[in-house]
Amino acid sequence: MITGYTLIMIKLILGILCLVFQINLMGKGNLAPNSAIDQVQNYVLGGIIGGVIYNDAIGVLQFLLVLIGWTIVVMGLRYLSAYNHHVKRMVDGNPVNVVDYGKVQVEECMRNGVSAGDLHLKLRAAGVSRVGEVKRAVLEQNGQLTVVKYGEDTVHYPLIADGQVDENVLSLVEKDRSWLDSTVAEQGYSISDVYMAELVKDELVITPYAKEGR
Repeated sequence: MITGYTLIMIKLILGILCLVFQINLMGKGNLAPNSAIDQVQNYVLGGIIGGVIYNDAIGVLQFLLVLIGWTIVVMGLRYLSAYNHHVKRMVDGNPVNVVDYGKVQVEECMRNGVSAGDLHLKLRAAGVSRVGEVKRAVLEQNGQLTVVKYGEDTVHYPLIADGQVDENVLSLVEKDRSWLDSTVAEQGYSISDVYMAELVKDELVITPYAKEGR
């Protein structure tokens, strides 16, 4: 029976290999987390590896099964959040408007733990000297603030991402869902065909999953 430092080393090597496997299989997102699932993946996997390798009561096979189980869970959540808007909202949350047409949305700021000092710090970091300059400021899922000033011609994030429509962006560019559906259809696609769609100088630029529309 394998015991002592040999068992620890075997489990440590398995943990490292599992971490590398997850990074290569599911992308580099957990190296620079942009969503809740990226953060949770890091925390839980680190906890599994750190909490188990020194426990002699948990053997190599049990440890391996736990790693495989967690990998399956993460893959399932990533797949569902990529193709199901409700799951994505539950797992990653939604961007939150903290400034809308020059007015601070105090209730949204308080609900998301954004103090006045934090908001001003983020705005100053974005080159904003006063709130009245801001057409919209969005608190992203990773805690970063995306700022659009009055007079800017471009929006810094897509109308469609991963086959899902961002209603907040539609509101920002003063368009509605019927306009988006018809514009996408004119280019030979449906919303689910679209990997990413951006509005550039009032023209919808579509990057589809496939090279050609259906």
